[in-house]
Amino acid sequence: MSEHPLQLRAAYSVCRHIARSAAKNFYYGFLLLPHRKRNALSAVYAFMRHADDISDDPAIPPQQRREKLDEWMAAFRRVVDGERTDDPVFFALADAQKRYNISLDLLEKLVHGTEMDVPSRAAKAAGGEPQLQYETFNQLYDYCYHVASVVGLVCIRIFGYRDPRAEKLAEEVGVAFQLTNILRDVKEDAALGRVYLPREDFARFNIDVHALTNGSAPQSLQPLMEFEAARARAYYFSAQELLPLIDDDSQAALWAMVEIYRRLLERIVERNYDVFSERVRLSTAEKLKVMATGYWRFR
Repeated sequence: MSEHPLQLRAAYSVCRHIARSAAKNFYYGFLLLPHRKRNALSAVYAFMRHADDISDDPAIPPQQRREKLDEWMAAFRRVVDGERTDDPVFFALADAQKRYNISLDLLEKLVHGTEMDVPSRAAKAAGGEPQLQYETFNQLYDYCYHVASVVGLVCIRIFGYRDPRAEKLAEEVGVAFQLTNILRDVKEDAALGRVYLPREDFARFNIDVHALTNGSAPQSLQPLMEFEAARARAYYFSAQELLPLIDDDSQAALWAMVEIYRRLLERIVERNYDVFSERVRLSTAEKLKVMATGYWRFR
């Protein structure tokens, strides 16, 4: 790819624009990376974003979405094998994949993770009866691994690490992020007919899944939400062990990403797990403050 420096520069610029526009929380960490690593992470994010868009497109029947995801990954494999492309995301990611030795198997798993959200039948209309996606936490962990931990495993290859312990720790941090997303998005997911919290945990607290849509959710679900938040907190501890295992020039970025998501979880806790009245988020000012703290802490 190095024989086309202007095209590569333009391709990475497109990927950075996609990341800046769509990565509302992670992009603040991206900005703390050296330029080349920021470019590479933006390329991964842009690739993942497109796969997400395919998997979530209600205008495309579920089976066709799976076929398009398979075609998307197959097309990228051909680019890695040397086929020319005008797709800036493919062009940039192929460069990043070679530069940072990102295995195609990980990128394949990343696409498979987005495919796990494709319904087995036509998606229910908004307001439809919520459907439990997973019976057990082990099944939910597998989902979190594919949609979030795999991203973490790609990230640490860009960040740089030598100790193999970093891989399991990155996996667990990814689970913490995804559990936080699931708790934040319980209301929106239920409206789409999806419930990610496992059936065994609803049974543990004797909660009917219909509490999500019958108006009693903020009170009824609090014990369940508290239980899952404690799980997420436990996985966030892995970030403390992971941080010193990655290259010095990437530690501020990882710290900022973790801190923003950890604060998001704590904001949910502070609101007594009421994610139904309004969407829980951090302000831009709060995220900028985290970014500045990360910069000075690891300078």
